Amino acid sequence: MAAEKTVYATGRRKTSTARVYLKPGKGTIIVNEKTLENYLVTGIHQLVVKQPLNETNLLGKVDLIVKVAGGGPSGQAGAIRHGISRALVGFDPELRAVLKKAGFLTRDSRMVERKKYGLSGARKRYQYSKR
Repeated sequence: MAAEKTVYATGRRKTSTARVYLKPGKGTIIVNEKTLENYLVTGIHQLVVKQPLNETNLLGKVDLIVKVAGGGPSGQAGAIRHGISRALVGFDPELRAVLKKAGFLTRDSRMVERKKYGLSGARKRYQYSKR
């Protein structure tokens, strides 16, 4: 592994932004000053966050401090995963190929489409009646 250093990276998904600080340690993950299990209660979201660490076999070897804002639990989990992946590349550039192949370094650009005037939603129209 690399020398003792703290790596910073930003991850984004939908309207969520996660700031990730990664350093060598015992494997603790702190999200908004809470443990991961207390912040993201759903097991699927916890699994999403830990995916990059599982792919690179660094699950118990690095400490993470995450500040995340905006969006809901799914968007925040995706943003954290993106930020962790970017931080891991900054930590050890040889991990880039593994994370790129798994698709964790690509920013998911899907966003909610805006509501248009004259419609009741982004695409939904008001009911049409001939008479």
